[in-house]
Amino acid sequence: MATPLPNKFPQTALYKKAEEIFALSRRVSEYLVHDLASLKEDGTEDPHVYFTGDIVQQSTNLAPEILKAENQLFSEAKHKHAASVARLTNLLYKNCERLEHSNSNGKEFLNLLRHELKKFRKLQRTWMLTL
Repeated sequence: MATPLPNKFPQTALYKKAEEIFALSRRVSEYLVHDLASLKEDGTEDPHVYFTGDIVQQSTNLAPEILKAENQLFSEAKHKHAASVARLTNLLYKNCERLEHSNSNGKEFLNLLRHELKKFRKLQRTWMLTL
C-alpha cells in the first residue's frame, strides 16, 4: 500500500507545470547539444551551445523559488520570490528565442517549450494574485 506524500511537496498547478518545464527543457537541451557541440570548420564552437545549459539551469530554479514564495510568512518576502520566478521565466523564454536562431534540427521542440512557458505564465499571473 502506498503511503501518502507529506505536505512538503505542493500540488499546485504552477508547481507541477514548473516540474514539467524542467523535464522538457532538459530533454530539449540534451537533443540540441548534440547538434551544437561540434566545432565549426574554422575550429570555433557554436555560441548557442551555452543557451542549452542556461535553459536547464533556469528551469531547475523555478520550482524551488515557487516553494520559497509559498513558504514565506510575510507578503514582501513572498513577492520577492515571485519576482524571481517571473525573471527566470522571462530569461527562459528569451533563451528559447535565441536557440531558435541556431543551426539545429530541434527547433520544433523549442516551439513546444515556448508553448508550455506561455501556459506557465498564465498560471503564474493567477498564482501571484493569491500570494
